[in-house]
Amino acid sequence: MTPKGSNRRSSDGASDSSSVPRGASKKPRYSRFTQQELPACKPILTPFWVIATFSVIGAIFIPIGLASLFASQRVVEIVDRYDDNCIPKEFIGDGRGFIQNREANKTCTRSLTVPKHMKSPIYIYYQLDNFYQNHRRYVKSRSDKQLRSKAGEKDTGSCVPEGTTSDGSPIVPCGLIAWSLFNDTYKFSLNSKVLDVNKKNIAWKSDKDHKFGKDVYPKNFQRDGLIGGSKLNASIPLSEQEDLIVWMRTAALPTFRKLYGKIEVDLEANSKLSVVIQNNYNTYIFNGKKKLVLSTTSWIGGKNDFLGIAYLTVGGLCLFLSISFIILYIVRPRPLGDPSYLSWNINPAGHVN
Repeated sequence: MTPKGSNRRSSDGASDSSSVPRGASKKPRYSRFTQQELPACKPILTPFWVIATFSVIGAIFIPIGLASLFASQRVVEIVDRYDDNCIPKEFIGDGRGFIQNREANKTCTRSLTVPKHMKSPIYIYYQLDNFYQNHRRYVKSRSDKQLRSKAGEKDTGSCVPEGTTSDGSPIVPCGLIAWSLFNDTYKFSLNSKVLDVNKKNIAWKSDKDHKFGKDVYPKNFQRDGLIGGSKLNASIPLSEQEDLIVWMRTAALPTFRKLYGKIEVDLEANSKLSVVIQNNYNTYIFNGKKKLVLSTTSWIGGKNDFLGIAYLTVGGLCLFLSISFIILYIVRPRPLGDPSYLSWNINPAGHVN
């Protein structure tokens, strides 16, 4: 006798067929879809197709890489780091004290030499290093509802600690991103003639039209407590304050550039450009760097050799593999098998189609 509750098994270890109820099979109904028998494209990678594919990719990528690299090389760029030079001798080693000292002179004059002819428009950027705008708490410290509409003025729950003033009044715009708005300024002159800096249309049009309301005005901004950065004109709506809009689009990496404005005159080679800088922004507290960047553009944007090098690398590798396969095919050729014996060319009965 077998113990109660146990299943009887046959001598080969299989369950007694009488214990399995009829019709309980889990075998799915047959269909060409479930059995993967639908018509499909199953190319055979012959030497000809492999060599041709690598050759075509190389022939396409290498010219694109060369064109991208040449376009990047034609971009004229001036980069000047000024945070370490625009600090008085008595404050060297105490940058934080220099920025927080209201009596200290923050004005700094820099002289830049134009290496090549720069055709207008010449874009002005400020570059910050070691500034983590992508920090989770920093990125979340804003109120998109408040920025879009006056009706959301009191929506400051996500803006702590820069959501309200000491008396509970809402700050517009609230949050750490707006509070830390970049506030260094630049004035340019060439041969004692002041160059106008155009600050219109430096922000994305979609941001101005959809993310910042025309009826939203700054309120209680940079008034209480510690001042973080630049102040805003309370008589201008947020949709027209493009410096703020550019800053509020946070960067993904700790080193980033943001557009400051445009110079709309050509600069000749070897000309001397004088820049008067107001060194107000505190990057010394986190060992950051500040750089002023002047750049022209090409059809691929600013100066960036990576795209061209990447295309050349991939194209060169494909061309190398193509030549290697050609040599291998000539030196040690292998006859192809009969494709009619491949599994998808044999019917279920085992006969060749």
